[in-house]
Amino acid sequence: MKKTMKPIALFMALLGGYGLFAQDRHLDNYRQPDKNGINVFESPKDTVSTFNGVKVRIGGAFALQYQALDNENSGMTPIKEVGYNFNLATANLDLDVALHDGVNLHLRTYLSSRHHHEPYVKGGYLQIDKLDFIEEGFLSDVMKNATVKIGHMENNYGDAHFRRSDNAQTLFNPFVGNLIMDAFTTEVGAEVYYKTESGFLGMLGFSNGKLNQKVVKTGSNTGGAAFLAKLGYDKQINTDLRFRLTGSLYNTGYAPSVYLYNADRAGSRYYDIMQNATAANDDFRSGRFNPDFTNKITAVMINPFVKYGGLEFFGTVEMTSGRSIAESERRKTQQYAGELVYRFGKSENLYVGGRYNTVDAELMGGDEVTINRLQAGAGWFMTKNILMKAEYVNQTYNDYAVGSILDEGAFKGVMVEAVISF
Repeated sequence: MKKTMKPIALFMALLGGYGLFAQDRHLDNYRQPDKNGINVFESPKDTVSTFNGVKVRIGGAFALQYQALDNENSGMTPIKEVGYNFNLATANLDLDVALHDGVNLHLRTYLSSRHHHEPYVKGGYLQIDKLDFIEEGFLSDVMKNATVKIGHMENNYGDAHFRRSDNAQTLFNPFVGNLIMDAFTTEVGAEVYYKTESGFLGMLGFSNGKLNQKVVKTGSNTGGAAFLAKLGYDKQINTDLRFRLTGSLYNTGYAPSVYLYNADRAGSRYYDIMQNATAANDDFRSGRFNPDFTNKITAVMINPFVKYGGLEFFGTVEMTSGRSIAESERRKTQQYAGELVYRFGKSENLYVGGRYNTVDAELMGGDEVTINRLQAGAGWFMTKNILMKAEYVNQTYNDYAVGSILDEGAFKGVMVEAVISF
């Protein structure tokens, strides 16, 4: 009990001091965690500095779902029966600090998540938009378009991760669940961005390809390497029309264990579905698909985004190949997703939308399977910090081997989620 109370007491103490900073919570080059952050991808590049000394912004998020899902399979492998009730509430704590003109620090801690009831740090990074700490005006012509991020951080592979639920921070996701094949990982590395006024953007990055950091050797090595790249165009064409198109690459060299599709330790939003009736532990990734590319992986994601007035379309085309350490040949997996959302009402505080998501994959045993998911959702921003949303989801598993727990598997039903983010 004492161990549990310590982080809670710390959180309350931080919130107690929150009023000291409440007068001015604006940070330069920063994605707002409320409604203003919707459809913001990479951190904006501010042209006017407001820095006047070290400033700490304390924020966080809270999410709670009511789950009413049913699941089924062929019956050869019994699955757990699920009922209708509330899930464990999740919470995040964010510290964002303006350390110097053009230098910010971000740190996120999961106070409570599906997989870890105890607090633990997701990751943190240093974001550098100016080099004035070296010398005032140093490389200013370059840095007016460039940004550098360094840390143990969420990799910028694809655009889908900007719209996904990150534990309790689910306000940017118009639906409740993330994609079936959920690309997300935190690795130690660095990324360099360059954005032009005409709308073109590029990013190059490297990481050590490891989710769990350690210095113990695996064979003759202590780590690995992953290369990241992104190229795209993002432009507000006129007051009504915005267009964005990006292509991203994640490619590993040597890596003892790759976690791109199973690194989200916070867990899936669909609790306890499609799980073995005799299993003692919760499969916190339930409802997702992991291609088991644990040793080598090459992944390409293409994301178009169009917003015209209140109507927006976001798409995902993902092509991957890889293998596990026990395999000598690569397998391939493809994912496609399209979502259409219409925002309306005062300041677009209401929305309705739909998403169709499908994955085609070759499993380690050679079977070729397909997973399909349909989501229909609606949401209401009560304030810019409070969102109520609901989703109907229907997911089916096709062509799994007889006797597999996913043979003729399916789940469907309704999820309702309340989100607070500040």
